[in-house]
Amino acid sequence: MSSQVEIIVAGHICLDIIPTIHEKKSGLDALLIPGKLVDIGPAVIATGGAVSNTGIALHRLGNRVSLKGKIGSDQFGEAILSILRSQAASLGDGMIVAQGESSSYTIVISPPHIDRIFLHATGANDTYSADDLQLEDLQGARLFHFGYPPLMRSMYVNEGAELARLLRKVKEAGLTVSMDLAKPDPESPAGQADWLAILTKALPYVDVFMPSFEEILFMLRRGLFEELLCQEPSGNLLRWASGELLAELSGQLLHMGAAVVGIKLGEYGLYLRTTTDSERLLRMGACTPEAGLLNQWLGCEMLTPCYEVEVVGTTGAGDCTIAGFLSGLVRGMTPEDALQAAIAVGACNVERADATGGIPPWDHVLARIAQGWAKRDSELSLEGWQQRCDGMWTGPHHQHLAKDV
Repeated sequence: MSSQVEIIVAGHICLDIIPTIHEKKSGLDALLIPGKLVDIGPAVIATGGAVSNTGIALHRLGNRVSLKGKIGSDQFGEAILSILRSQAASLGDGMIVAQGESSSYTIVISPPHIDRIFLHATGANDTYSADDLQLEDLQGARLFHFGYPPLMRSMYVNEGAELARLLRKVKEAGLTVSMDLAKPDPESPAGQADWLAILTKALPYVDVFMPSFEEILFMLRRGLFEELLCQEPSGNLLRWASGELLAELSGQLLHMGAAVVGIKLGEYGLYLRTTTDSERLLRMGACTPEAGLLNQWLGCEMLTPCYEVEVVGTTGAGDCTIAGFLSGLVRGMTPEDALQAAIAVGACNVERADATGGIPPWDHVLARIAQGWAKRDSELSLEGWQQRCDGMWTGPHHQHLAKDV
């Protein structure tokens, strides 16, 4: 199968257990009384994590995908394999079943009208290493995506030495490398890790880096993150994502080695910035933009709002947005078109409650965009963004800044 694979998705995978919780007049406190029996409904069982969410989304978009993750030799592991194979028989073939280890799982406590609580066990993800990825696994592939290293212990201990070793192995094999993050529990070992040091080691081997705003703020500006969190009791920091701050964060990430930086902004859309170094762009591996597109990928900065949809659920929205962008990249799109594809796939995702059920074939996504799919009107109101756009070209669907900002 390796010769047929176009994209490899590796990293964190888990089983999500989502019990149906009926609305309680007394709120969440009514669920947390010791010794109390709480009546709930059926549980939804699904796979979660970047390997599942981004990988299945890429598969549904029509890409030839191989999934590389690690599960335990237990019933949860069997359930993960069963769910993957229900999408396509081959999707479970790349999973490592570690004897004597437990599979990762998440219990999602999601009462009506109350923010979700995640009870997560990282399980076999913690022992995933560069040795678990063989060079023959990479043959014929063009792009390698690695997801959620903060939820994989071996990837963040020792200042990320193992993460850098893994990404270097893939990069030296000639593939384009992309990576995204997850925000760990601040009080956990992952939350206390030196993420500036970890990313400094890793990003020279990462061509496309797509964290969320909160994740990268937590990791690069921990003090500012905590300061803003005190001012925003809800925990939603997106309204603080000013144009100036986005430029500072993306500039730092480009300086650390990435060629393309996409920062996910949830309901505000997606921000994209690329290197001004043409030599770095040419080192992007198998998915390096073709010669005729290099100038369009060089030194661009864009922000696009979300498409207008009726939101049913947001599970996996960020992972599916990444899948849309990577699909555009492997198909040789311009950065503008890849950006639009990214938010279109993300929008399709939120029209369904589960992580990937709303993802249609690639041609359907493009057709929906071509038919004049409306954008949300309020999404370009980020503080300081308009000032950064003064004098620059502004299109109907996105804002595009000068090459050197």
